[in-house]
Amino acid sequence: MCRWLVYSGTPMLLDTILYKPAHSLIDQSLHSKLGVETTNGDGFGIGWYTDNDDSPALLRDVGPAWNNRNLREVAEHVRSPLFFAHIRASTGTAVQQSNCHPFRHGHWMFMHNGAITDFHLMRRDLTLLVDPALYADIEGTTDSEVMFYLALTLGLDQDPPTAVARMAGVVERVGRDHGVELPLQMTLAITDGERLWAFRYSSGHKSRSLFYSSRVDTLRRLHPDVAFLQGISEETRLIVSEPLGDLPGAWNEVPESSYGVIQPGADELNTFRPEPV
Repeated sequence: MCRWLVYSGTPMLLDTILYKPAHSLIDQSLHSKLGVETTNGDGFGIGWYTDNDDSPALLRDVGPAWNNRNLREVAEHVRSPLFFAHIRASTGTAVQQSNCHPFRHGHWMFMHNGAITDFHLMRRDLTLLVDPALYADIEGTTDSEVMFYLALTLGLDQDPPTAVARMAGVVERVGRDHGVELPLQMTLAITDGERLWAFRYSSGHKSRSLFYSSRVDTLRRLHPDVAFLQGISEETRLIVSEPLGDLPGAWNEVPESSYGVIQPGADELNTFRPEPV
């Protein structure tokens, strides 16, 4: 399994979020507290948007995040209002650059923690359900990338929550056709560069950990001495596989079988259910 985070809000140097917190994602790559594995060293990736381009930039590599000089260099110089970061612990597919998250298609970006159980049994059936016009763009061999392209096939551009619900429904149907009782385990993030959707779901309703940050105005009242909170907008949010520190009141668990939407104005938290296709 993997660890990931999303930042959305006031443009920020990636270094501020990736390296500086007490339990940063880089620290989690060696010392994860809530993941299946303590160490997540099977590659990493970051993806970010700028004001000048609709399509996100990506930096991905197969080595561990904790000693990658290029990642450190980029993080100290790139500033973005929306970025994804992911550290990988492979569930069986190859350690190669094309298997590192985030994945990108046009203006969309996607990353995942979890697995399709017995994916090797379902790979052919699931990939054949991907729109032929999209199929050639699949570069790697992971279940995660297939999930992304299934969501694109099933209407991600029109209605992201419904597309993900249909994708989950397809995975569960195909899995059970192959005798897999609990086919899907997922926490995933998707963005179009403007809005962000984060999902927590598993077939057995025992999903991997996922947390979101409290409202900035609430944190300022609780912690008026924390300088970081004074320089960010009230719409700034983080979603993380596990908290970046132990600041009281900072983190809230995403409920089981739910999804959140981070967007201009009011954010949302809704129930998530797979949808039959």
